[in-house]
Amino acid sequence: MSTLLTLASTVFMLQAVPSVGLVSYDEAVRCAGLTQAASELEGGESAQGRRLYDAALYWSLAAMQAATAAGKTAPAAEADQTRARITAVRQLNAEAPEARANLQRCQQKTPKLD
Repeated sequence: MSTLLTLASTVFMLQAVPSVGLVSYDEAVRCAGLTQAASELEGGESAQGRRLYDAALYWSLAAMQAATAAGKTAPAAEADQTRARITAVRQLNAEAPEARANLQRCQQKTPKLD
């Protein structure tokens, strides 16, 4: 029930957030994968972990919205996010500087959800 309330409130907030500019489907998927991976690696106990969780939720929903606009099916969009997350886990575990820089950019583009 708590997850449903969080999802519902996030969808509402996404609708209320002023547009910061459209991003491509590829960028939304990349940010979803990076933030999901970073959230998993960080855990949800810290303030950073909670911010990453919020960012992951935002980018996942943004990627699904971009997928709809691009005419992609939900299963294809979910598979793209899964591949992006797996790739991002590997890159972040390897401390790849480009992955860290991309993660930081994704976090900067994430609207405040609180």
